[in-house]
Amino acid sequence: MKKLETDVVVVGGGATGAGVVRDLAMRGYRTILVDRADLGQGTTGRYHGLLHSGGRYVVSDPHSATECAEENAIVTRINADAVETTGGLFVIGPDDPLDFGDKWLEGAQDTGVPHEEISVAEALRREPRLNPKIQRAFAVEDGTVDGWQMVWGTVKSAEAYGAQVFTYHEVTNIMRDGDQVSGVEAIDHKTGEQVQIDCNFVINAGGPWAGQIAAMADCPDVEVVPGRGIMIAMNHRLVNQVVNRCIYPADGDILVPVHTVCIIGTTDVKVEDPDNLAIPRNEVQQMLDAGEVLVPGFRQARALHAWSGARPLVKDSRVSADDTRHMSRGMSIIDHKSRDGLSGMLTIAGGKLTTYRLMAKNIVDVMVDQLGDDRPCTTETEAVPGSESQKTYHVTHRLEEREKNLQKEQIVCECELMSRRQLEDLIEEQPTASFDDLRRQLRLGMGPCQGGFCSIRAAGIMQETGKADTERVTALLRKFLKNRWIGLWPILYGDQVRQTALDNWILQGTLNMEHLPEAEEAHV
Repeated sequence: MKKLETDVVVVGGGATGAGVVRDLAMRGYRTILVDRADLGQGTTGRYHGLLHSGGRYVVSDPHSATECAEENAIVTRINADAVETTGGLFVIGPDDPLDFGDKWLEGAQDTGVPHEEISVAEALRREPRLNPKIQRAFAVEDGTVDGWQMVWGTVKSAEAYGAQVFTYHEVTNIMRDGDQVSGVEAIDHKTGEQVQIDCNFVINAGGPWAGQIAAMADCPDVEVVPGRGIMIAMNHRLVNQVVNRCIYPADGDILVPVHTVCIIGTTDVKVEDPDNLAIPRNEVQQMLDAGEVLVPGFRQARALHAWSGARPLVKDSRVSADDTRHMSRGMSIIDHKSRDGLSGMLTIAGGKLTTYRLMAKNIVDVMVDQLGDDRPCTTETEAVPGSESQKTYHVTHRLEEREKNLQKEQIVCECELMSRRQLEDLIEEQPTASFDDLRRQLRLGMGPCQGGFCSIRAAGIMQETGKADTERVTALLRKFLKNRWIGLWPILYGDQVRQTALDNWILQGTLNMEHLPEAEEAHV
């Protein structure tokens, strides 16, 4: 068994966990983050990409609205390379209640959410595809954020301050010495090795899995309710600003431009298991119908991929246990010392990706107070590596980079303009990475072909680098394509059927993917 020792272990490598490990490291604590999979593979990587202005919650959840408005500005500054400052619109659709606009304006004023009412003509000038029958429009400071880019930048900042990060390390036990946390036991899924990390404090940032993690420390009944939502990426940016329906939060009322696509979302259904998230066809149709309300002709656009994510909602006694749509989006910190008599452990759940830094600050403040230390938070003032210039992301940045090196760099993925150098550099840095790990950092296979062309090229390049033999590369490619298929089958209509058929002919007809020879025969 491998043994390590640190001050604090953070469980969960999503946005909140990344924020917590950075905050701890910047305050001078020795810290280790563990996650059972890759960074940002859970809720953080399965959402609609919206950096909230706060406008969505000015009526339904005013406290969350204010937090989002304040943190939007901070995240835009400290995670600049992950944020696109698109701006946003809230519009009252042709059949939406007109008087809700007055409630929204009052809420925006009361919560401090920056806003401006603009004419319908001005809204249509900014977004020509918008429904011309809208009744009112309000401009806000919504943006879009690449959750993976944000998490990796945040983690790199933490590592620069001495933190250690272990992905694919699944916690199997939280050790206790009487009423005091004494460490964490985990298994390394890459090697099968058992790992013991001795520590004095554990921060549980497991999102929808937080209840399961708390139970490992004999702290039952942490009631985190997974709220499943589906989203669909369309094949290009039908809008260039975030477009929201100005109604009480409902299904399919947000259209978000992210990188080269736009994303419609989302539903909100209680589920029992955050590891088992369906993509029901009726909800896919519901999203497509909702898109038509915002952008007429939405259904004629090509749907690229559908996915489900699970929100980590804290059980709210004010609403039905099944009503995840109306549960508060506010954060909740559980002090296991006062609740369960266990010193050295805190759990955080709820919140939004937009408020990840604030969530981290608040829970680390509680820990610092319990320990009697005087170590203030400084995460608000320092940008993460890559964001120091405070220049935010722009959708054409990769095009500009490729044009500068047009004769020097082979393009592996035309859709996302991913170069061979980018791929080889990441394989060198992370030789045990799966193709999905590469996708989260490089956007491999996230364009219109969904990996039908670029994944095969990437497989060849990985084999050429010598970081994996033919057998492993084949296994990685099969798994990648299988995972892509999960988000394809629910949207097989129109042009996407043609693309999927072409991919199938290439992979099965030409390459015979399901019957490739074993490694020792592959070179024959």
